[in-house]
Formats: sequence, structure tokens, C-alpha cells
Amino acid sequence: MRHHAPRNLCWVPTWNSNFPGIGLEHVLVAAGAADSSLVAVDEDGVPFRLTYRLHWDEPACVLRRAELSARKGSQARSLSLSIDDAGRWLGRAGEHLDPLDGCVDIDIWPTPLTNSFPIWRSHLRIGERREFRMAWMSAPDLTVEAKAQAYTRLEDRLYLFESLDGTGFKALLPVDGDGFVIDYPELFKRVALRADAGLKQ
Repeated sequence: MRHHAPRNLCWVPTWNSNFPGIGLEHVLVAAGAADSSLVAVDEDGVPFRLTYRLHWDEPACVLRRAELSARKGSQARSLSLSIDDAGRWLGRAGEHLDPLDGCVDIDIWPTPLTNSFPIWRSHLRIGERREFRMAWMSAPDLTVEAKAQAYTRLEDRLYLFESLDGTGFKALLPVDGDGFVIDYPELFKRVALRADAGLKQ
């Protein structure tokens, strides 16, 4: 992970064709931690809120803990996960989550923040492609399952993302100098912010 100063980032969701650009994610990323709040409109037209906090080891960028909560209408859900020193994913009560064995990174829908984890950790050379087993979490239901994905570094700040779940989904992801996604075509667009309270944008 190349950035040192805290980052204040915002993305606007563009993935709901009926409500394009309605919603916002604000996330503060500091050393080894991220704190986010997101509001979006679900595919059924009902708005929902998602908050999450992530903690990881630096400089290895290995996730250690994820805490998520979501609310849609009268339904509220929460999810708490941790990763022990053996790389096993554990639930809130410390139970071993066998289906996530082999996952190192987390991929939370809907946010582009977690795309940064494999980029940070892999240090891909230009032209290099690597496959990953991800713990994929979907809001607002907060379900979690293992999914295969791949990243290819095409240019210094451009990556090709591939979902290997049979959908054939691919996306070109331009990133900034710290490896944060700038534009996720048809899904998210980052908002340009002024420097505020000493936080780097």
C-alpha cells in the first residue's frame, strides 16, 4: 500500500439504471483501516444504507477484521468477520467459516474500495495476470460466499478486472497513485473533492 496520509474518498453509484447517480459512499482510509458509510437505491427501487469498517495489517495489506451493518426499510442486518493467523475466516462467535477457506481478500458489493486490496498486495507487473479467491459480500442482505476473480495490470494505473463466476463480467479499472479506483464503468464514479481538514483527497 503506497499511501501514507489519510484519504477522504467519495463515489457516486451509477449501477442502477432507474436511479443513476442517486446515492453516495464516503470512506475515510487511514493506516490499516477504513470507515465507510454508503446510501444507494437497490434494484427494486428501495433505498438502503451500508456502513462498514475494515482493519488490515500493514504493509502486507492482509485483512484482519470486517464489520458491516445494513438497513433497508424495516430490515436491519449486521455481519462481523475476522481472519486468524492461520488465514481462517471466523464468524462473530469465532466459528470457522469453511466455505471461505483459501480467501485472502474481501470484495464488498456495492463499493469499489475493496478492489484495491488485490492491487495493493499483488504488486503485478505490467502485462501480468493473477487469479484470486475472494470473500464476496453482497449488501443489503450481507450474504458472503467465495468467488474467483482475476486482475491483469495493463498499464501503470490501469487494471482489467474479470469475474470468474461464469458471468463473463469484465471491467477496465483506472486507479490513482495509491491504487484506489477512479472510475468503475457503469457502476461507480469517483467525486473530485477539495482538500479538507488536512485530509488528502
